Amino acid sequence: LLSKLNSRMVFHESIKHNNLSEVEKMAQSDVKAAVMKSIESIQANPMLSTVLYKASTQWEEDVRCSATVRNFAPIIIDEPPELAGKNAGPSPVELVLVALGTCQEIIFSAYASVMDIELISVKVNVKGKLDLKGLFGLDKSVPAGFKSISFETSIESTADEESIRTLIETVEAHCPVMDILTRPMSISGVAKLNGNNIFSSQSN
Repeated sequence: LLSKLNSRMVFHESIKHNNLSEVEKMAQSDVKAAVMKSIESIQANPMLSTVLYKASTQWEEDVRCSATVRNFAPIIIDEPPELAGKNAGPSPVELVLVALGTCQEIIFSAYASVMDIELISVKVNVKGKLDLKGLFGLDKSVPAGFKSISFETSIESTADEESIRTLIETVEAHCPVMDILTRPMSISGVAKLNGNNIFSSQSN
């Protein structure tokens, strides 16, 4: 990956920005600088490549929950009335779709900046098909989660089609959320009752 990027990392001082504002030019330059700084740091010290992400969630009432990430304001998660909620916020499965779409957009921005590809806009529409029989335990053959996920990415750019195709292939190969959703991985957990461990789970 790094060798592939290095072949495209020549900075062009005279790149044409006909369709980008000065603010947008600066933003793309800032993204490139941040990405390159991270890559160089990892190259110098590979131990820096492992990052631990954390989130805390809490049931509030009915089927409404809250989530806290870093020092941001709590995120409200709820369900529609058909699933006993009050529409106070997006549902967990909708957040999965949001995570996929926004992660792709972020990786588009990061790689486009490094590959010197001008992006005017990137929009991702994501859909997930879920059979409620799995959620309610009405059919053991039906999974509780999405049966399928599809997305449509709309890109506006001054770059040629071949460059955009290469960018798309790179994004889909290195989007963390796409990888999470498509690669089998280990998930482990413990449950406590009044502070005491009473259950543990492990899935591969």
